[in-house]
Amino acid sequence: MQTPSTNPPPYAVLPRQNKEATINQHGAPIDLGGAHPTLSGQPLNINGVETLALNPDRYKQHGFHFNADNCIACHACESACSEKNDLPPHIAFRKVGFLEGGSYPDVLRLNISMACNHCDNPVCLKGCPTLAYTKYVEYGAVLQDPDICFGCGYCTWVCPYNAPQLDPVKGEVQKCNMCVDRLESGLKPACVAACLSNALDFGVIEDVPQGCQQAKLVIPGFPDPAITRPNIRFQQTRSSPSSFSRGDGAPVRYYKYQAGHETFKSGPHEKEAPKEWGDLSSREDPLVLFTLLSQGVAGAFFIFYLLSNMGGLLSDAITTHPVATAILLFGLSGLQTVGLVTSTMHLGKPKYFYRAMNNLRHSWVSREIFTMGTFYHLLGGYTLVSTFPSLISWLPGEMSPLIPSLLGWGAVWMGPVGLFCMAQCYRIKARPFWDHWHSEGAFYASALILGSLVVGLTFGIAQLALSKAVIPLLKTCAFVLTAGLLLQGISLFAHFRYLDQRGDEAAASKKLMLTTYGKTYAARWISFGVLLAASVAFVLLPSDEMGGIASFMAVVAWGLMLLLAIFHEKIGRALFYVVVIPTTHPGAFFWGNKVFETHARQSRLAEMPQVGVHPDPH
Repeated sequence: MQTPSTNPPPYAVLPRQNKEATINQHGAPIDLGGAHPTLSGQPLNINGVETLALNPDRYKQHGFHFNADNCIACHACESACSEKNDLPPHIAFRKVGFLEGGSYPDVLRLNISMACNHCDNPVCLKGCPTLAYTKYVEYGAVLQDPDICFGCGYCTWVCPYNAPQLDPVKGEVQKCNMCVDRLESGLKPACVAACLSNALDFGVIEDVPQGCQQAKLVIPGFPDPAITRPNIRFQQTRSSPSSFSRGDGAPVRYYKYQAGHETFKSGPHEKEAPKEWGDLSSREDPLVLFTLLSQGVAGAFFIFYLLSNMGGLLSDAITTHPVATAILLFGLSGLQTVGLVTSTMHLGKPKYFYRAMNNLRHSWVSREIFTMGTFYHLLGGYTLVSTFPSLISWLPGEMSPLIPSLLGWGAVWMGPVGLFCMAQCYRIKARPFWDHWHSEGAFYASALILGSLVVGLTFGIAQLALSKAVIPLLKTCAFVLTAGLLLQGISLFAHFRYLDQRGDEAAASKKLMLTTYGKTYAARWISFGVLLAASVAFVLLPSDEMGGIASFMAVVAWGLMLLLAIFHEKIGRALFYVVVIPTTHPGAFFWGNKVFETHARQSRLAEMPQVGVHPDPH
């Protein structure tokens, strides 16, 4: 806890509210104590020490004020924050990035110092599955408890300001805590007290610091404040050029779109780049496996169970081949187990995986884990009781057939619900590339594509082994496969148009996809075309069973289609993760520069702690 100074310098003293504003620029009340009267006047526990400041503004929303006209990028605020919070070199709660615009000799560099903005609508709090975040009435601080966090990193996705920091060493997230211990002692946050150029100030929100004339909601490079309603205000009186480029190498540029106003909109950089294969590996590789396995398993069981209860050839095949049915069900249960384990090991602290469902009220991550976990148990239960009826033979006669039916239909419905919750995890306003119905379309399409191929291959082999009809069975599965491919094609086409219409980072992601990953993107469409043509060919096959060689070749072709679909889905899902560009504020030449981070790891500069890049990218 901050030790109070007996005679602090005036620039470090927390000011009193100098105007009686009651509503901030977002329309929210500044007085937080009035909304929660039972919490007012209560001690605040800071590092195990209870404090109760006498500051009359204690229950009013506070926030930072950044004067871009004054910032000289000395990074004193970063250093003070890191020293005060004892942060390792690869973690920074406050960062100074910059934009550059104009042409010689009329150039402008706009520096931006940013930390957590302690928002009115903290999306990190709503998204966190473990309830590690709390919005306090004391100063309006949004605080995070690393001990509760299990390191999923979802808050780093949804925050538009890159405020939460995932530490790969500790496996947990940490962030700016508004220096509430200093506030309780009547002092400004450490970063503000250390600012050399009077660019950073702090106080009750909407109070304009002495010497400032503006309290704007945005400046160039700042994400849309409507996403979280942040508690930060800006001053920037210098005239800006028509566009700015980022200092961190991100393929995003900011363009002035209202003549005579300092209003900017983000978009793709105009520099052309050649088409490359790109590096598809990322920290989210385990999620590529988890999502595809979950979708394939949910789709396969959905198709298997519905067709088995609708009568016809597949129902007969399932009845005829109990061994193949058992292999399919146990295989699906095993694949879902691998997916869930992979997802768990993706956490920074896997042993606390059980905290994932703490925030069912707000977090789609919690809902995803709950629904997919329920589906997994229903699937496992159905697999056991349908394969080994003796497990429930001791039940009363009318209940024995009821249990498998309840488990089966429960899994049939819970699988699609789980995939919907999974897709909602990616409907993030701070990541425009994902924020489109294409996310749902792609996930359901993957379920139909992979599921139909797995079911068709399993029972196609079983039918072939007993010299029974193969072609009609594969034709039935081909109808489902074609539907999945058409859904995927429509969603991809609609998404492509959306990226152009949306602009901002969405259009920048599209350009990245077509250049740095252009060859991979083309390979995805080629594989899509081959799969669609093969699927339609199966649909158009005559319904009469062909000879043994023809049936054998059909099963072989179906197996090759499954291998191609795995390749197709793998590169499609990897692209989904690597081309997304978040609407975060710009970084600097070293900090927040993905190109420099990659270079530092490849050149072993990252082994030097002072570089500020952790050697392990994951």
